[in-house]
Amino acid sequence: MSKPTAVKRQEEEKPKINLSRVDQAAILLLSLGEGTAAEILKHMGPKEVQRLGTAMAQLQNVQQFEVEYVVTNFMEEVRTQTGLGMGADNYIRNMLVTALGEDKAHGLIDRILLGGNTTGLDTLKWMEARSVAEIIRNEHPQIQAIVLAYLDSDQSAEIVTYFPEKVRLDVIMRVASLDTVQPSALQELNKILEKQFSGNAGAQTKEMGGFKTAAEIMNNLESSVENELMEAIKEIDEDMGTQISELMFVFDNLKDVDDRGIQTLLREVSSEVLILALKGADEELQEKIFKNMSTRAAELLRDDLEARGPVKVSEVENAQKEVLTICRRMADAGEISLGGGGEEMI
Repeated sequence: MSKPTAVKRQEEEKPKINLSRVDQAAILLLSLGEGTAAEILKHMGPKEVQRLGTAMAQLQNVQQFEVEYVVTNFMEEVRTQTGLGMGADNYIRNMLVTALGEDKAHGLIDRILLGGNTTGLDTLKWMEARSVAEIIRNEHPQIQAIVLAYLDSDQSAEIVTYFPEKVRLDVIMRVASLDTVQPSALQELNKILEKQFSGNAGAQTKEMGGFKTAAEIMNNLESSVENELMEAIKEIDEDMGTQISELMFVFDNLKDVDDRGIQTLLREVSSEVLILALKGADEELQEKIFKNMSTRAAELLRDDLEARGPVKVSEVENAQKEVLTICRRMADAGEISLGGGGEEMI
């Protein structure tokens, strides 16, 4: 009897595995080695590589049983799928240097950036927002608008913060007014950028810009900047401002996400971020979150919310924006479905 009891005790004492999907991917890549990891990352975009680089940098004391867990889960998923989909956006250099060291990261970055027909515009996706702002600062406002419409909204929002206030207003309104861009315009822009970066030209007709793109950029701005811009846009063109605001998805709009979507979202949001985000939410939204958790988890969250004292408005806003970033990423990947238009966050 003693042996089974000892085995049972050992199993009970074994730490629970609580790894996010991103952490699992980071462990898997580090387990595969630099060469194989580089080949995989070449099929991803800047945003995915940045997230994985951050996760790799934060990994500490990974246990053997955790590696086995990750590999087993991966093999199970591969058996049930016909293919693996991978997406796109943002910069990574500092992340990989931190995660892998300067020498290894440099070679990996070169293979990622130069391995797949990177155009001048695509190269901007890998750059820091401040650098992109400097590159396009003296370009015609319409060129600036095309660049911002081409890049992902979170990167474009950060770039906008480096522009003077008058330029911000002009460029956001130009983004909202865009519809399609002629191939010649994209080719010319690529030629300008490719004088500084390596890559191949070959632009195709592309739909970009419009109210939705402007709304997505606005969603990613700091609240104070967002409010100032929206007021200025409505003063100049009330109809444009209204259409942009109706397309903006803000924290309060989580009420419109179905229960399954909320449950999927909650699996990707840390407890600390969720607590801070809900400090600024009304009772209706809080109850929607609670009902999509287990009874025990909801009780713990309620207790944590009550125990948490006053917090800075900026901390609440940052936490809510982090939740919304995860929400939009999952919506883009087809994992959840967002509800209708938005209202300004209170």
